[in-house]
This record gives sequence, C-alpha cells and structure tokens, in this order.
Amino acid sequence: MKPSRSRMMFGEILRMALSSVGANKLRSGLTMMGITIGVFSVISVMTAVGALQNSIETGLTLFGSNIFQFAKFPPNMNAAGDTRKKYQDRRNITYKQALRYVELMDGYAREICLKSFDFNGQAVYNGLKTTPSLTVVGTNKSFLTANAYTLEYGRNISDEDVEFSRTVLVVGKQIEKTLFPHESPLGKQIRLNGHMLTIIGVMEEKGTSFGQSQDDICLMPITRFFENFGEAKRTINIATQSFTQQNYEATLDRGIGAMRTARGLKANQENDFELYSNDSLKSAFISVAGVVRIGAFVISLIALVAAGIGIMNIMLVSVTERTKEIGVRKSIGARSRDILQQFLTEAVFISEAGGILGIVLGVIGGDLLAYWLKVDLIFPYGWAIVGLVVCSAIGIGFGFYPAYRAAALDPIDALRYE
Repeated sequence: MKPSRSRMMFGEILRMALSSVGANKLRSGLTMMGITIGVFSVISVMTAVGALQNSIETGLTLFGSNIFQFAKFPPNMNAAGDTRKKYQDRRNITYKQALRYVELMDGYAREICLKSFDFNGQAVYNGLKTTPSLTVVGTNKSFLTANAYTLEYGRNISDEDVEFSRTVLVVGKQIEKTLFPHESPLGKQIRLNGHMLTIIGVMEEKGTSFGQSQDDICLMPITRFFENFGEAKRTINIATQSFTQQNYEATLDRGIGAMRTARGLKANQENDFELYSNDSLKSAFISVAGVVRIGAFVISLIALVAAGIGIMNIMLVSVTERTKEIGVRKSIGARSRDILQQFLTEAVFISEAGGILGIVLGVIGGDLLAYWLKVDLIFPYGWAIVGLVVCSAIGIGFGFYPAYRAAALDPIDALRYE
C-alpha cells in the first residue's frame, strides 16, 4: 500500500524545515535557549515543591500523633514589618504559666511536653567537640513522644530529674557518633557550654528534615536548662497529646481554654499565642507551595512570551533571507499552505526542542534539590505535559505571522528579490 500524497508532502515539509533549522544552528540554538530557560524555571520549582509535598503528605511529621502545640511564635517566622513586630512584642509563655496549664489539664491529656530551646550549644569530651550549633532543649519526660523521637538505650528524663534540677542529659545519635566513636556514652560527663552534665540516654537516629539534621540535639530537665541558660527572656512551647484521636477535638478545646486561663486572658481578649499541629503545618506548607507554584508559573510565562517574541523575530528574518527560495518553490508548484506549514513546523520545532531540554534540566535541578533535602525524587508528569503544550502554543502563536507572510508572498515578486 502506497503512502498518501498528503503524508509524503508532510514528510517533505518536515525534512525541509529541519534542514533550514540545521543550516542556522547558532541562531536556532540561541532562540531555543529562551524557551529552555522559561520551561526550566517552572519545571525545576514544580519538581522540588512536588517532592517536598509528597514527603510531607506521606508521613514527614514534626510532632507525634494526636498532638497540638501552643507557642509564642508561629512555626514559620517569615513575616515582616508590623506582623513580625506583633509576634516579637508578645509576652513570653513563662514556666509558671506552663505549670498552671499542666495543672488545669490534669486528667484531660495523655502527655504534656514543656520545652524551651537554645540553638548555640557545643559539647566537649576528651578533646572531641561537636558542632557549635547543637539544639539544646530544656524539657520533661514527654519530649520523645511529643516530637516523634525514640530512645535507643539508657533512660529518659524523669519527673524527679525535673523536680530536683539534675545535671543529666539525653543526647541525639550524632552527638554519640562525634564524641563517643568507640565507647558507650552512658554515665559519661561532658561539658556543654561550660556546664558539666552526665549522659543518661541516647536517642535513635532520626535523620534529616529539609536538609537539617535532627540528631544534633540534646535534652536536659527544663529546670536545669533555666539554671544553666537563664529563664528571664525565654519562652516555652507546650505540646499536648490527647488520649485518642476520637477525643482530640475535645482535648484541643479544653487546652485552648486552659491556655487562656494560664495566660490570664479575659473573655473579650484574643489569643496571644499560636496553636499548630501536624495538619496545620501541612496545610501551611501546601498553601505556601501553591503561592510558589503560581509565582513560578507567572515568571516562566513571562520568560516564554519573551522567547516567543524572539522566535517571531528570527522567523521574520528567515522569511526575508529566504524570499527567493520561497519564490522558486511556489513557481514549481508549492502551495501557500505548504509554505505556511513549513515555517510553522520550524517555529514549533525550535520551541519544542527548547521545551524538552528545559524539562530535562528542570527535572534534574528539582530532583537534585530534593535529594539534598533527603526527600523522595519525583517526575512531574502533569507539568511536563503542560510545558510541551505551552511550547507548542508558543511556536504556533508566535510563528504564525511570519509563516503567513511567507505563504502570502507573490512568487514573481519573490523571484525578483535580491
């Protein structure tokens, strides 16, 4: 069976279009780069954001299950101006208020974790030193449950340790690896920011979250923390775990009331503390991710439009340079439709080639970021398809006018062109 004339004609048009693009490699390549940059920017952002969102939605959690937390600051302190000042001017959540909250929640919650942080700790043992940016936490026995840590061996902080302000420490896995590569740390005394403490337990390795190690951490009784690091300018976070998922909302309502009472708020005063949980953190991330996606898409669309104008400009130049060729083709029987198809094919090919290169580089760039953040790698099929469709639209939309001009040339005038 012989191929149809239309298929043969299209094949010939395609070969001629590719031959023309290949004859001007530098010019075609530079035109492609505009499309590549636009597609790369959107695909790389979508790949990285998609990988992060998948990781969060499949179990990356800050807290344990059925837990909500009160704090002075929101989880993401990127606010500026008056909004940032509003949080900074809030009263700290004091230890006295936290103890009052615990008293009011007695019998209504399974676990209540009190915690205050310092992010400039450095531990020293026998001449070995940790990084000078350890996370030091003053807390109680509920920290492991509230923050999804597991004790590997030794013992946890006890109520008696807090009551008597004992100089004991539970350390993360990275601290054990750094200071005790060939021996057990249990019972050993280390110097932490100038204070001697005895290690009583080691937590299991938790890995990294968003590129940050979760194992450069050490826990001490909150009372000892305040004695060593001071209490006056510190605020406390309070994490509360309900008995079951079924009574989570009731526990949350009770907790908000208890927190308002502990803070001394009147009925007509708004909350002067933040409330968040795993679900709220996920929602906040998804909301931010949505804004990032829209921003990336708008910026990339601008870049693609600019690239499309470049394609139109190059194709107009090509039409002018090839006026005599067009005249010859028309004089030997080429139809205006054939000329139109040839020039449109060139424009679409340049646009699609740039788009495919942008998709490949974008996926590589986005997944490299995801790999650095230790989350699962993905391929954004949906956005890749959208990218190819947009590139086709750019090629057709910005290539149509030059193609139409080429198709509309009078063959006699074209043959006279010098």
